[in-house]
Amino acid sequence: MDADRRAPEPQTQLKGLTVGEQIEKLAQFIARTGWDDMPEAVHRRAKLVLLDTIAVTLAGAARPEVIELRKRLMAGAGRGATILADGLPQTDTRTAALLNGIAARSVELCEGVRGLQPAPHILPGVLAIAEQRGLGGRAMLGAFVLGYEVAGRLNRGYVQRVVSHPNGQLSLLGAAAGGARLHGLDGAGVSLAMRIATSMLMTASYNNTVMGGTTLNLPGGLGAVAATLAPEMAAAGYTALDDAIEEAPGMMVSAGFEPAKLTDDMGRRWEILENYFRFYACCNPIHAALDSLAETLAVLKPKPEEVALIDVQTFAFASVMRNPAPPNYFASKYSLPHAAAVLIARGGLGFADIDDSALEDPVIARLRPLVRISEDPAMTARSTPTLRPARVTLTLKDGRSATAAREASVRDTLKPDPEAPVRAKYRELAASHLTPAGIDAIEAVVDRCEDWKTMGELIEPLRMHAS
Repeated sequence: MDADRRAPEPQTQLKGLTVGEQIEKLAQFIARTGWDDMPEAVHRRAKLVLLDTIAVTLAGAARPEVIELRKRLMAGAGRGATILADGLPQTDTRTAALLNGIAARSVELCEGVRGLQPAPHILPGVLAIAEQRGLGGRAMLGAFVLGYEVAGRLNRGYVQRVVSHPNGQLSLLGAAAGGARLHGLDGAGVSLAMRIATSMLMTASYNNTVMGGTTLNLPGGLGAVAATLAPEMAAAGYTALDDAIEEAPGMMVSAGFEPAKLTDDMGRRWEILENYFRFYACCNPIHAALDSLAETLAVLKPKPEEVALIDVQTFAFASVMRNPAPPNYFASKYSLPHAAAVLIARGGLGFADIDDSALEDPVIARLRPLVRISEDPAMTARSTPTLRPARVTLTLKDGRSATAAREASVRDTLKPDPEAPVRAKYRELAASHLTPAGIDAIEAVVDRCEDWKTMGELIEPLRMHAS
């Protein structure tokens, strides 16, 4: 081989400890840990995430592009798992996982942790596998928690590139780990499934979202597919580079990866307990700005026609979400001018507020150009996946003004107990898909999901109580 074409030496040593050593420890933990090894607080939070994700998936399944994709993919498909959509149709495991993952990402209301949204990437895959294999609730939800653990821990040492979204990378690896756990693979098998899955990593661009590119939802579906496919490939005898995780997230798709603390407090600190639930139906980095705007509205109490200017200063990433004329529903979720106008005109930012009709609302259209957004370098310097600083000044035509600032969105975190608002959100989203009795029934079913003998204990009540 010519010298100038020689493959580079693999960069596996980081501060005296290889990523591989840490990954193997993590994989062993995934393989040996079960539902009964997890604390009660993890059980409660996992069930709340399950309830939230079921509702978000049902809502996303009604989006027109998701309906059309479902029609196309189900033509000639097999059976084995259920799509969480009207009629609860059956299809093959991977297609069900794919469609449920895409749907769960489609209305910008899924939960998250430090910039990731693990649930829509991991839960659809483990649900499909558990249904197809006749597994119970403890196995399914335990595998979900463990996949979540992998995604969250990998994210602690990961530096994403400027416009890339890490969900198609880290949440996908977590999904592969969760799927491997359900397949009963040992630690070496879990590690192999994750390393095989590195060949599936995606480079979803945030630029797509600002322009309304719904392709950002594809990683949710393909993450779920990774849960169903990578463990089968590992069991079938496929192999992968020993240093695949060093090379893929560590060198190819990230701006840096530091594994030294990957396994710190493993089994004592749980990633899912650090999650947030989303209550504004728009991109999380702009939520602190919207909270600040809400404070100024509470002070001034203006009518929409009284607003003269909304001045927003925020960190760099949020400042680019400034399109005053979003071209479609999905783009509207990534437009701070649109979300701010919706809040002023409709008084809320929930699922029913930022809907398709908001794009055509003349009051909202008149307000959007009044939102002026600029980057504050000091805010950019202190921003993190959990700190999203913003300052908003609302000025009225009569000269009155009010200013409010936040470092993060309290509305999203709601710590220490988000249970009541999550249940209220579930009821809002489920109302279009379930009867009133069904809403109560599914909530009760999820609350006892560790006792499910099969996934039929979720699917049959969903089918029975469809509106």
